[in-house]
Amino acid sequence: MRAARFHGPGDIRIDDVPDPQVLPGQVEVSVDWCGICGSDLHEFLEGPIFIPRKGTPHPITGAEMPIVMGHEFAGVVSAVGPGVTGISEGDRVAVEPYWVCGTCAACKAGRYNICRSLGFVGLSGDQGGFAERCVVDARWIHPLGHLPTDVGALVEPLAVGYHAVRLSGLREGGTAAVFGAGPIGLVTAAALCAAGAGTVIVVEPAAARKAKAPGAGAHVVIDPTTDDAAAAIRDLTGGTGVDVAFECAGIDAVLASAIGSVRPGGTVVNVAIWGHVPRVAMNALVMSEVRLLGSLAYCGDHSDVIALLRDGKVDAEQFITGRIGLDDLVAGGFRQLIDNKEENVKILVSPKEMLS
Repeated sequence: MRAARFHGPGDIRIDDVPDPQVLPGQVEVSVDWCGICGSDLHEFLEGPIFIPRKGTPHPITGAEMPIVMGHEFAGVVSAVGPGVTGISEGDRVAVEPYWVCGTCAACKAGRYNICRSLGFVGLSGDQGGFAERCVVDARWIHPLGHLPTDVGALVEPLAVGYHAVRLSGLREGGTAAVFGAGPIGLVTAAALCAAGAGTVIVVEPAAARKAKAPGAGAHVVIDPTTDDAAAAIRDLTGGTGVDVAFECAGIDAVLASAIGSVRPGGTVVNVAIWGHVPRVAMNALVMSEVRLLGSLAYCGDHSDVIALLRDGKVDAEQFITGRIGLDDLVAGGFRQLIDNKEENVKILVSPKEMLS
Protein backbone atom coordinates (compact mmCIF):
# COMPACT_ATOMS: atom_id res chain seq x y z
CA MET A 1 0.00 0.00 0.00
CA ARG A 2 1.00 3.68 -0.31
CA ALA A 3 2.08 5.65 2.75
CA ALA A 4 3.80 8.96 3.47
CA ARG A 5 6.96 8.40 5.48
CA PHE A 6 9.34 10.80 7.24
CA HIS A 7 12.93 10.18 6.15
CA GLY A 8 14.41 13.34 7.65
CA PRO A 9 13.88 17.12 7.89
CA GLY A 10 12.06 18.30 4.76
CA ASP A 11 12.10 14.76 3.38
CA ILE A 12 8.66 13.12 3.28
CA ARG A 13 8.16 10.50 0.58
CA ILE A 14 5.20 8.51 -0.70
CA ASP A 15 6.52 4.96 -0.37
CA ASP A 16 5.16 1.52 -1.13
CA VAL A 17 5.05 -0.33 2.21
CA PRO A 18 3.83 -3.81 3.21
CA ASP A 19 0.12 -4.23 3.94
CA PRO A 20 -0.51 -4.11 7.69
CA GLN A 21 -1.31 -7.38 9.46
CA VAL A 22 -4.35 -7.57 11.73
CA LEU A 23 -3.52 -9.44 14.94
CA PRO A 24 -5.92 -10.59 17.69
CA GLY A 25 -7.52 -7.65 19.45
CA GLN A 26 -6.77 -5.29 16.56
CA VAL A 27 -8.80 -3.43 13.95
CA GLU A 28 -7.84 -2.32 10.44
CA VAL A 29 -9.13 1.06 9.28
CA SER A 30 -9.31 2.06 5.63
CA VAL A 31 -8.36 5.72 5.99
CA ASP A 32 -10.66 8.27 4.35
CA TRP A 33 -9.22 11.50 5.73
CA CYS A 34 -6.24 12.54 7.82
CA GLY A 35 -5.53 16.07 9.00
CA ILE A 36 -2.13 17.75 9.02
CA CYS A 37 -1.19 18.73 12.57
CA GLY A 38 1.15 21.44 13.80
CA SER A 39 3.35 18.72 15.29
CA ASP A 40 3.67 17.23 11.79
CA LEU A 41 4.92 20.60 10.59
CA HIS A 42 7.45 20.77 13.44
CA GLU A 43 8.75 17.34 12.44
CA PHE A 44 8.97 18.41 8.79
CA LEU A 45 10.88 21.59 9.62
CA GLU A 46 12.88 20.70 12.72
CA GLY A 47 12.56 16.95 13.25
CA PRO A 48 12.99 14.35 14.29
CA ILE A 49 11.39 15.50 17.55
CA PHE A 50 8.91 12.82 18.61
CA ILE A 51 9.89 10.60 15.70
CA PRO A 52 12.51 8.02 16.81
CA ARG A 53 15.90 8.57 15.23
CA LYS A 54 17.85 5.86 13.46
CA GLY A 55 19.61 3.77 16.06
CA THR A 56 17.15 4.81 18.78
CA PRO A 57 14.01 2.72 18.24
CA HIS A 58 10.81 3.57 20.06
CA PRO A 59 10.55 1.51 23.27
CA ILE A 60 7.06 0.19 22.46
CA THR A 61 6.95 -0.10 18.68
CA GLY A 62 10.64 -0.87 18.11
CA ALA A 63 10.43 1.39 15.05
CA GLU A 64 12.81 4.09 13.89
CA MET A 65 13.04 6.39 10.86
CA PRO A 66 11.57 6.23 8.29
CA ILE A 67 8.20 6.53 10.05
CA VAL A 68 4.67 6.56 8.59
CA MET A 69 3.10 9.91 9.49
CA GLY A 70 -0.43 11.15 10.19
CA HIS A 71 -2.36 10.93 13.47
CA GLU A 72 -5.59 12.94 12.96
CA PHE A 73 -7.58 10.41 10.99
CA ALA A 74 -10.85 8.62 10.46
CA GLY A 75 -12.18 6.05 8.06
CA VAL A 76 -14.11 2.82 7.69
CA VAL A 77 -13.33 -0.46 9.46
CA SER A 78 -11.98 -2.86 6.82
CA ALA A 79 -11.01 -5.83 8.98
CA VAL A 80 -11.53 -7.00 12.55
CA GLY A 81 -9.08 -9.28 14.36
CA PRO A 82 -9.99 -12.27 16.51
CA GLY A 83 -11.39 -11.41 19.93
CA VAL A 84 -12.74 -7.99 18.98
CA THR A 85 -16.38 -7.34 19.82
CA GLY A 86 -18.67 -4.36 19.28
CA ILE A 87 -16.88 -3.27 16.10
CA SER A 88 -17.87 -4.40 12.62
CA GLU A 89 -16.56 -4.01 9.10
CA GLY A 90 -18.11 -0.96 7.48
CA ASP A 91 -18.31 1.08 10.71
CA ARG A 92 -17.22 4.71 10.40
CA VAL A 93 -14.65 5.37 13.12
CA ALA A 94 -12.14 7.86 14.49
CA VAL A 95 -8.85 6.66 15.95
CA GLU A 96 -7.23 7.71 19.22
CA PRO A 97 -3.65 7.42 17.99
CA TYR A 98 -1.68 6.05 20.93
CA TRP A 99 0.83 3.42 21.85
CA VAL A 100 1.17 3.10 25.64
CA CYS A 101 2.97 0.61 27.87
CA GLY A 102 0.11 -0.11 30.29
CA THR A 103 2.52 -0.80 33.16
CA CYS A 104 3.99 2.56 34.27
CA ALA A 105 2.55 4.58 37.16
CA ALA A 106 0.70 6.95 34.80
CA CYS A 107 -0.93 4.11 32.87
CA LYS A 108 -1.94 2.34 36.08
CA ALA A 109 -3.50 5.59 37.32
CA GLY A 110 -5.56 5.85 34.11
CA ARG A 111 -3.54 8.80 32.79
CA TYR A 112 -2.21 6.94 29.78
CA ASN A 113 -1.60 10.17 27.85
CA ILE A 114 1.46 10.79 30.03
CA CYS A 115 2.76 7.22 29.80
CA ARG A 116 6.53 7.26 30.30
CA SER A 117 6.96 5.34 27.04
CA LEU A 118 4.20 7.15 25.16
CA GLY A 119 4.10 6.82 21.41
CA PHE A 120 1.74 8.19 18.77
CA VAL A 121 0.39 6.38 15.75
CA GLY A 122 1.72 8.53 12.91
CA LEU A 123 4.85 9.61 14.81
CA SER A 124 6.32 6.54 16.48
CA GLY A 125 5.96 3.49 14.25
CA ASP A 126 5.00 1.84 10.98
CA GLN A 127 1.30 2.73 11.28
CA GLY A 128 -0.20 6.14 10.46
CA GLY A 129 -3.06 8.03 8.91
CA PHE A 130 -1.15 9.16 5.82
CA ALA A 131 -1.53 5.60 4.55
CA GLU A 132 -4.25 3.71 2.76
CA ARG A 133 -4.85 1.44 5.75
CA CYS A 134 -3.87 1.47 9.41
CA VAL A 135 -4.07 -1.18 12.14
CA VAL A 136 -4.56 -0.25 15.81
CA ASP A 137 -5.65 -1.99 19.00
CA ALA A 138 -9.43 -2.10 19.35
CA ARG A 139 -9.36 0.09 22.50
CA TRP A 140 -8.39 3.07 20.34
CA ILE A 141 -11.36 2.77 17.96
CA HIS A 142 -14.24 5.25 18.47
CA PRO A 143 -17.44 4.78 16.45
CA LEU A 144 -18.69 7.89 14.68
CA GLY A 145 -22.26 6.77 14.12
CA HIS A 146 -23.85 8.99 11.47
CA LEU A 147 -20.99 11.52 11.45
CA PRO A 148 -19.03 11.66 8.17
CA THR A 149 -15.38 10.71 8.24
CA ASP A 150 -14.11 14.17 7.27
CA VAL A 151 -15.65 15.48 10.49
CA GLY A 152 -14.28 12.35 12.17
CA ALA A 153 -10.76 13.43 11.24
CA LEU A 154 -11.28 16.53 13.39
CA VAL A 155 -12.15 14.56 16.53
CA GLU A 156 -8.47 14.23 17.45
CA PRO A 157 -7.60 17.97 17.40
CA LEU A 158 -10.92 18.81 19.05
CA ALA A 159 -10.06 16.33 21.80
CA VAL A 160 -6.83 18.27 22.42
CA GLY A 161 -8.83 21.44 23.11
CA TYR A 162 -11.51 19.59 25.06
CA HIS A 163 -8.88 17.94 27.28
CA ALA A 164 -7.19 21.28 27.99
CA VAL A 165 -10.51 22.87 28.95
CA ARG A 166 -11.36 19.93 31.19
CA LEU A 167 -7.98 20.09 32.92
CA SER A 168 -8.34 23.83 33.49
CA GLY A 169 -11.22 23.40 35.92
CA LEU A 170 -13.14 26.27 34.33
CA ARG A 171 -16.65 26.46 35.74
CA GLU A 172 -19.76 27.07 33.69
CA GLY A 173 -20.11 30.80 33.12
CA GLY A 174 -16.40 31.40 33.73
CA THR A 175 -14.15 33.67 31.69
CA ALA A 176 -11.34 32.48 29.44
CA ALA A 177 -8.75 33.83 27.02
CA VAL A 178 -7.20 31.84 24.18
CA PHE A 179 -3.86 33.08 22.87
CA GLY A 180 -3.44 32.05 19.25
CA ALA A 181 -6.17 31.32 16.70
CA GLY A 182 -4.38 28.60 14.82
CA PRO A 183 -6.03 25.18 14.60
CA ILE A 184 -5.55 24.28 18.27
CA GLY A 185 -6.54 27.74 19.50
CA LEU A 186 -9.72 27.67 17.44
CA VAL A 187 -10.75 24.21 18.62
CA THR A 188 -9.98 25.25 22.21
CA ALA A 189 -12.33 28.21 21.80
CA ALA A 190 -14.98 25.87 20.43
CA ALA A 191 -14.47 23.49 23.35
CA LEU A 192 -14.81 26.38 25.80
CA CYS A 193 -18.14 27.39 24.33
CA ALA A 194 -19.36 23.80 24.40
CA ALA A 195 -18.33 23.64 28.08
CA GLY A 196 -20.45 26.69 28.91
CA ALA A 197 -17.83 29.41 29.27
CA GLY A 198 -19.49 32.80 29.86
CA THR A 199 -16.92 34.87 27.95
CA VAL A 200 -14.27 33.66 25.51
CA ILE A 201 -11.62 36.15 24.39
CA VAL A 202 -9.26 35.22 21.55
CA VAL A 203 -5.93 36.98 20.99
CA GLU A 204 -4.58 36.77 17.44
CA PRO A 205 -2.66 39.15 15.12
CA ALA A 206 -3.37 37.54 11.72
CA ALA A 207 -6.38 38.99 9.90
CA ALA A 208 -7.57 35.71 8.36
CA ARG A 209 -7.40 33.87 11.67
CA LYS A 210 -9.06 36.74 13.54
CA ALA A 211 -11.94 36.44 11.09
CA LYS A 212 -12.36 32.75 11.94
CA ALA A 213 -12.35 33.24 15.71
CA PRO A 214 -16.00 34.37 16.14
CA GLY A 215 -17.20 31.32 14.24
CA ALA A 216 -15.29 29.15 16.70
CA GLY A 217 -17.03 30.86 19.60
CA ALA A 218 -14.99 33.95 20.47
CA HIS A 219 -17.07 36.71 22.02
CA VAL A 220 -14.19 39.20 21.72
CA VAL A 221 -11.11 39.17 19.47
CA ILE A 222 -8.02 41.21 20.40
CA ASP A 223 -5.16 42.09 18.06
CA PRO A 224 -1.94 42.10 20.13
CA THR A 225 -0.17 44.27 17.53
CA THR A 226 -2.51 47.17 18.27
CA ASP A 227 -3.44 46.52 21.90
CA ASP A 228 -1.68 45.33 25.03
CA ALA A 229 -3.52 42.02 25.20
CA ALA A 230 -3.16 41.44 28.93
CA ALA A 231 -4.26 45.00 29.77
CA ALA A 232 -7.19 44.80 27.35
CA ILE A 233 -8.33 41.52 28.91
CA ARG A 234 -8.16 43.00 32.39
CA ASP A 235 -10.22 45.97 31.18
CA LEU A 236 -12.83 43.64 29.70
CA THR A 237 -13.11 41.81 33.02
CA GLY A 238 -13.47 44.84 35.28
CA GLY A 239 -9.78 44.92 36.10
CA THR A 240 -9.75 41.36 37.44
CA GLY A 241 -8.49 39.18 34.60
CA VAL A 242 -9.92 35.96 33.22
CA ASP A 243 -10.27 32.78 35.20
CA VAL A 244 -8.23 30.75 32.73
CA ALA A 245 -5.91 31.53 29.81
CA PHE A 246 -4.75 29.04 27.19
CA GLU A 247 -1.36 29.40 25.50
CA CYS A 248 -1.71 27.93 22.02
CA ALA A 249 1.16 29.62 20.19
CA GLY A 250 4.43 28.49 21.77
CA ILE A 251 5.91 32.02 21.89
CA ASP A 252 7.64 33.54 24.94
CA ALA A 253 5.89 36.91 24.71
CA VAL A 254 2.52 35.20 24.32
CA LEU A 255 3.08 33.11 27.44
CA ALA A 256 3.95 36.28 29.35
CA SER A 257 0.73 37.93 28.14
CA ALA A 258 -1.28 34.87 29.13
CA ILE A 259 0.16 34.97 32.65
CA GLY A 260 -0.61 38.69 32.85
CA SER A 261 -4.19 38.21 31.69
CA VAL A 262 -5.48 35.92 34.44
CA ARG A 263 -6.98 36.93 37.76
CA PRO A 264 -4.99 36.46 41.00
CA GLY A 265 -5.02 32.74 41.68
CA GLY A 266 -6.03 32.05 38.08
CA THR A 267 -4.76 29.34 35.77
CA VAL A 268 -2.70 29.36 32.59
CA VAL A 269 -2.88 26.15 30.54
CA ASN A 270 -0.05 25.56 28.10
CA VAL A 271 -1.44 23.64 25.12
CA ALA A 272 1.29 24.42 22.59
CA ILE A 273 4.19 22.13 21.76
CA TRP A 274 7.27 24.32 21.88
CA GLY A 275 10.09 24.31 19.36
CA HIS A 276 12.49 25.94 21.84
CA VAL A 277 13.07 26.24 25.59
CA PRO A 278 10.93 29.22 26.72
CA ARG A 279 11.86 32.00 29.09
CA VAL A 280 9.27 32.41 31.84
CA ALA A 281 9.04 35.34 34.27
CA MET A 282 8.54 33.18 37.35
CA ASN A 283 7.92 36.15 39.66
CA ALA A 284 4.80 36.97 37.64
CA LEU A 285 3.50 33.53 38.61
CA VAL A 286 4.60 33.82 42.22
CA MET A 287 3.25 37.30 42.95
CA SER A 288 -0.27 36.41 41.82
CA GLU A 289 -0.17 32.70 42.72
CA VAL A 290 -0.97 31.79 39.12
CA ARG A 291 -1.07 28.10 38.28
CA LEU A 292 0.82 27.14 35.11
CA LEU A 293 -0.49 23.80 33.88
CA GLY A 294 0.67 21.63 31.02
CA SER A 295 -1.91 19.81 28.89
CA LEU A 296 -0.89 16.91 26.67
CA ALA A 297 -3.18 15.55 23.97
CA TYR A 298 -6.20 13.70 25.43
CA CYS A 299 -7.19 10.92 27.79
CA GLY A 300 -10.69 9.48 27.68
CA ASP A 301 -11.94 12.52 25.74
CA HIS A 302 -12.79 11.17 22.27
CA SER A 303 -16.24 9.82 23.11
CA ASP A 304 -17.28 13.11 24.71
CA VAL A 305 -16.06 15.06 21.67
CA ILE A 306 -17.96 12.78 19.29
CA ALA A 307 -21.09 13.34 21.39
CA LEU A 308 -20.63 17.12 21.14
CA LEU A 309 -20.36 16.82 17.36
CA ARG A 310 -23.40 14.57 17.12
CA ASP A 311 -25.42 17.02 19.24
CA GLY A 312 -24.38 19.97 17.08
CA LYS A 313 -22.64 21.76 19.95
CA VAL A 314 -19.46 22.16 17.90
CA ASP A 315 -19.37 23.01 14.18
CA ALA A 316 -16.27 21.17 13.01
CA GLU A 317 -16.67 21.66 9.26
CA GLN A 318 -15.80 25.36 9.59
CA PHE A 319 -12.22 24.37 10.37
CA ILE A 320 -11.66 22.47 7.11
CA THR A 321 -9.91 24.84 4.69
CA GLY A 322 -8.55 22.34 2.17
CA ARG A 323 -8.76 18.77 0.87
CA ILE A 324 -5.92 17.14 -1.05
CA GLY A 325 -4.68 13.74 -2.18
CA LEU A 326 -1.68 11.97 -0.70
CA ASP A 327 0.57 12.81 -3.65
CA ASP A 328 0.04 16.51 -2.92
CA LEU A 329 0.88 16.14 0.78
CA VAL A 330 4.04 18.25 0.83
CA ALA A 331 3.34 20.97 -1.77
CA GLY A 332 -0.39 21.30 -1.23
CA GLY A 333 -0.43 20.50 2.46
CA PHE A 334 2.74 21.05 4.47
CA ARG A 335 4.04 23.97 2.40
CA GLN A 336 0.60 25.62 2.31
CA LEU A 337 0.34 25.47 6.10
CA ILE A 338 3.89 26.77 6.52
CA ASP A 339 3.91 29.46 3.83
CA ASN A 340 0.25 30.52 4.00
CA LYS A 341 -0.61 29.64 7.57
CA GLU A 342 -2.78 32.71 8.08
CA GLU A 343 -5.19 31.49 5.40
CA ASN A 344 -5.44 27.87 6.52
CA VAL A 345 -6.76 26.04 9.56
CA LYS A 346 -7.05 22.33 8.77
CA ILE A 347 -6.08 20.67 5.50
CA LEU A 348 -7.40 17.12 5.14
CA VAL A 349 -5.52 14.50 3.16
CA SER A 350 -7.09 11.51 1.42
CA PRO A 351 -4.75 8.52 1.02
CA LYS A 352 -7.08 7.05 -1.62
CA GLU A 353 -5.89 6.92 -5.20
CA MET A 354 -8.64 9.28 -6.30
CA LEU A 355 -10.50 11.96 -4.37
CA SER A 356 -14.26 11.49 -4.57
